[in-house]
Amino acid sequence: MTLRVQILKDKFSQSLGLPFKELLPESVIRLAISELKIKYKKRLFDPIITLWAFLSQVLDNDKTCHNAVSKIIAHLAESEVEVPSLRDAPRTTDTSAYCQARARLPEKLLEKLFNYSAQKLEEKVTQEHLWCGRNVLVIDGSTVSMPDTIENQKEYPQPSTQRSGCGFPIAKIGVIFSLVTGAAVALCIDVLNTHDIKLARKMYSFLKPNDVLLGDRAFCAYAISLLSKSLVVMPYSVNINLAQPLCEKVKLFAIATNWLPGTNLKLVQKD
Repeated sequence: MTLRVQILKDKFSQSLGLPFKELLPESVIRLAISELKIKYKKRLFDPIITLWAFLSQVLDNDKTCHNAVSKIIAHLAESEVEVPSLRDAPRTTDTSAYCQARARLPEKLLEKLFNYSAQKLEEKVTQEHLWCGRNVLVIDGSTVSMPDTIENQKEYPQPSTQRSGCGFPIAKIGVIFSLVTGAAVALCIDVLNTHDIKLARKMYSFLKPNDVLLGDRAFCAYAISLLSKSLVVMPYSVNINLAQPLCEKVKLFAIATNWLPGTNLKLVQKD
């Protein structure tokens, strides 16, 4: 983790209230809720407060729900919003209401705000931030586990090598993120045995002409260039020739076949 990211994370975790209200304004969340026609009751843990608290909880060193609720109360006090009296304190600080509110957050809302955040960051990228005038994106795959519920097991079954009741549902995720901003610009999720290339196909639409997409050997397949005619598979070890246009809307798909995290990756544009 870079020093700047660590400093920002520490600043967020040390905040008494809900710092994400500055990065994800209430007006933006309300607009997304309105566009998605999401209805909710006016209560202490509404979608806006709950979302701010949830994001802070993810980054906080103390990830307990009790700490998240404490930050909500601090935020309400700071905003001079009427907080329930001490007589109702046990009910107010009870984490069950917050947990239920967090579970009610619609996936479509999170997805829309995810796209909004990435787009706003991309809008701030200038020509000087690009590599040889091209936007460099990185693609990778990973896995995530989730609570062992009937619904999750049905949608994302646990590995077949594990006995029933002895494992957790696991999903395969694919992500494309910007090398400049660090923001994820595309995300897809599927069952565990999904190949990385299949995940990549679901995210082609997020690529733009002249983008450079870096990936490891899991994404190295000639079929990619056949299935998506605007993509050019370009294995490399040291140099890449990016000068020669191959079609009207060229999207470059660069494969790092021997690059390891932490090592230098040298890209050279030839004349």
